[in-house]
Amino acid sequence: MNNKVLVILNPAARGDRARSLKQRIESLSLRAVIRTTHAAGDAEALAERGVEQGFETIVAAGGDGTVNEVVNGIGESGVALGILPVGTMNVFALELGLPNNLEEAWQVIEHGADREIDLPVGNGEYFVQLGGVGLDAEVVKATSVESKKALGPLSYVLSLAQISTQAPPQLRIHAAGIGEREGRFVLVGNGRYYGGPLVLFKDAKVDDGLLDVVIFKNQSPWDVVRYVQAVLFGNHPALSDVEYFQTRSVRVEGAEGVPYELDGELAGVLPCEFAFAASKLRVRVPAP
Repeated sequence: MNNKVLVILNPAARGDRARSLKQRIESLSLRAVIRTTHAAGDAEALAERGVEQGFETIVAAGGDGTVNEVVNGIGESGVALGILPVGTMNVFALELGLPNNLEEAWQVIEHGADREIDLPVGNGEYFVQLGGVGLDAEVVKATSVESKKALGPLSYVLSLAQISTQAPPQLRIHAAGIGEREGRFVLVGNGRYYGGPLVLFKDAKVDDGLLDVVIFKNQSPWDVVRYVQAVLFGNHPALSDVEYFQTRSVRVEGAEGVPYELDGELAGVLPCEFAFAASKLRVRVPAP
């Protein structure tokens, strides 16, 4: 079994398009053992089973949500993660410099190098790219699967416009080596990118042992417009009501029911402790 590669496929579409994608992956290699997800949680369960069955490489074929589930199935087992970025959002693949082309991405899995990166956790659940508390998580909560399929990233923009008009929570942020801060919404990163090619955490590295934290201290519609504009131009850390720092762990507290998300998927409500797992995650990346 060890010479086989387990591919966990979460097709964005069903029916003929899903079958076509599966056939394309099957044609890439005789080593690929493909298992398809049908509901939330399937990818994690399939990855757990793959670890038990002795697969040395498990591939997440989907978007960031699929990667998140597969990583939670792999855990700290030491099994290598491969990625075929065929989902709606593929921010982690962008972070790692993976090609969007399916055939080229498979060549990375076959002939790439293994890189050890940090494995962050939020309240015991693994994530790879981003954790968000408050506004960001509310947007995820308000954006339906149907809307994402129909509108893509625009679906999040429409949800953001609606959520930003609501009264924001007051959050308390306790960061190791930093002290206590307050804000309206918080983003915690293990890489540079947010929501696509936007560089939100300019100093982030996936293997430096540090979480990158951005605290936004206001949340009126006008404030959100200012923040978005500043992020687009890369000068958000210079704003007087934005704070950016790095830390090894951070705890966010707030009113009852304030949600947090991990890698674009709603994960729970506050309080939330962000830190790192004791083990690293092995990821297949382009060879140097």
